[in-house]
Amino acid sequence: MELEGEIKEIIYQNEVNSYTVAEFETEEGDITIVGYLPFVNVGDTLKLIGKIVTHQDYGEQFKIDTFEKVMPKTLASLERYLANGTIKGVGPATAKKIVDTFQEETIHVLKIEPHRLTQIKGITEEKAMTISETFIENWELWQIVGYLEKFGIGVQNAKNVYKKLGANAIEEIEANPYILIEVANSVDFKKIDKMAMEIGIAYNYEKRIKSGLKYAVMATTTNGHCRVQKENLYLFCKELLGVTEEELEENLIELKVKNEMIEEGNWVYLTPFYQAEKTIAEKIQVLQNAQNMKRIENIKKELKKIEKYSDMELSDKQKEAVEAINENNVCIITGGPGTGKTTIIKTVIDLYQKQGKKVALCAPTGRAAKRMTETTGEEAKTLHRLLEIGKVEEDNKLESVSNEVAPLDADVVIVDEMSMVDVFLMNYLVKALYQGTKLVLVGDVDQLPSVGPGSILKDMIHSEKITTIVLNKIFRQAAKSKIILNSHRVNEGEHFLKKEEEEEEDLKEDFFFIHEGSQEKMLMQVVSLCNGRLKNYGDYDFFKNIQVITPTKKGMLGTKELNKTLQRYLNPENDSLLEKKVGDIIFREKDRVMQIKNNYDIFWEKIGSSHENGTGVFNGELGTIEKIDEEEKIVEIRFDDEKVAWYTYSDLDQIEHSYSVTIHKAQRK
Repeated sequence: MELEGEIKEIIYQNEVNSYTVAEFETEEGDITIVGYLPFVNVGDTLKLIGKIVTHQDYGEQFKIDTFEKVMPKTLASLERYLANGTIKGVGPATAKKIVDTFQEETIHVLKIEPHRLTQIKGITEEKAMTISETFIENWELWQIVGYLEKFGIGVQNAKNVYKKLGANAIEEIEANPYILIEVANSVDFKKIDKMAMEIGIAYNYEKRIKSGLKYAVMATTTNGHCRVQKENLYLFCKELLGVTEEELEENLIELKVKNEMIEEGNWVYLTPFYQAEKTIAEKIQVLQNAQNMKRIENIKKELKKIEKYSDMELSDKQKEAVEAINENNVCIITGGPGTGKTTIIKTVIDLYQKQGKKVALCAPTGRAAKRMTETTGEEAKTLHRLLEIGKVEEDNKLESVSNEVAPLDADVVIVDEMSMVDVFLMNYLVKALYQGTKLVLVGDVDQLPSVGPGSILKDMIHSEKITTIVLNKIFRQAAKSKIILNSHRVNEGEHFLKKEEEEEEDLKEDFFFIHEGSQEKMLMQVVSLCNGRLKNYGDYDFFKNIQVITPTKKGMLGTKELNKTLQRYLNPENDSLLEKKVGDIIFREKDRVMQIKNNYDIFWEKIGSSHENGTGVFNGELGTIEKIDEEEKIVEIRFDDEKVAWYTYSDLDQIEHSYSVTIHKAQRK
């Protein structure tokens, strides 16, 4: 069923997903419409496709399947459209003046002759151009939105398509639907391919084959790889595209000629991945061969001074590591938990700072940087913040891999948790280093690998081209921890410590293995541990000391259900706590939450003895909802590093509950 009319009143609109309840005026009369209507305002004229349904409480409604924005049909509706706030520089008064002045010519003037708008008092030539440009952009965008909907591409992606392809987007897409693979984010190749076949694109169309080849290589990067074997690529693409190996070979050659793909030996790369790997290898070599200007003379003597000053005694292996760092411009320190990596970092900081050298500390995630700060007493930053790579890296990673970054003002750069650094982040890091800068990479190859493609730390160690110190002795204090001992046993393929072994060693009670035969019982075990047992056992407070981690989002023991259950027990509904419902999720004051995407623009403040402010909250940062302001439609969140940020309701898609997080997300913390 199809309806055409005008949005008369918006009764309800979800700020996050744009689910809307509105009063819709048609020639036959008014009707309530319900459905997802992003970026729709009062005064907009729409063509709707859907069906009439009867709600048990609200009666007859029109449920929207798809919609299209159309040009207002009457002068009154055009005036309301111009006055609804979407056209920059036009409010109700200006909208009335424009329509009264130009009548039936209004749309023509706005699109073709904007200089005539200057006839209206208060509209300068510059303002006239702004009004026209905004009107045209809004209209072109909505044409693209409607067109892309059949490709399964949503509103936000439609904006990206418009930015990259401009006003001729639809014509370009009709000529080559596969261009969407390159200009839109996270699109489904098979869906676009199906649509292309339906509009008559030939199965052996060269742009289809090229897009299929690029899609296939890109798909392997989601599993951490930077390249694919050529024979495997061809096997996959023959099945995906239904073409011959000769056709694949011919198109791969053309992609190589255009420098979109690289073939090296039996391996095929997308060019940005190859460039990133090549840059890393070349820059590491340059750093290694540079004059070692940061070398400390009489290192053994200086080490003794540090040991005496800090009242600590380094093991022979730790001294070897510090001396290796001193002798080499690039050095890797690797080892499992409890093997003394942090002590080495602290010693290196002390040594070089005493020599008047500037030491920069960094880690790939916010949580790792915070932990580095706590253990060393020196400020550590995330690599994103240190390198100031911001939105370019986040939004346009493949295209920006060859971009330059600002050089780092540091004599020594120490990177902790190197196992989590991917190929693109490492590419940016090495580009920022001056020749002569000392680079110290610290990490454990047995910990979680990077979320993005590449196994940088492991590959560097296996190359045997970089001086590497392997720490394999667990220090006495760490050896009393069951967590550390069991982690080493698991890495060695052994079982957890048995009860009799624990008793013999007089170990710290910091590890428990609970086995349950059903999900229901395990869920209640988790709730019990979080809601009192651990508090009674060791004064562990859930909101300060406890984090529940699970492998999956789905199921009774996935994050979605765990978060709902733990919120119900740990922060239940209370008349004194304000709430904000987003879809089926309820955010409540005192809730634990996590930022789930990088936001480089959001403003924050640290209010205390030393007032500080800035912008940027990053994927994986944890915090607590302090206040929900219904009047201002703002949620105030205090993050664990004490910065306070303010989220509008429309920003709430950037956070989720963090009573429980996936192992993957825990890695980002």
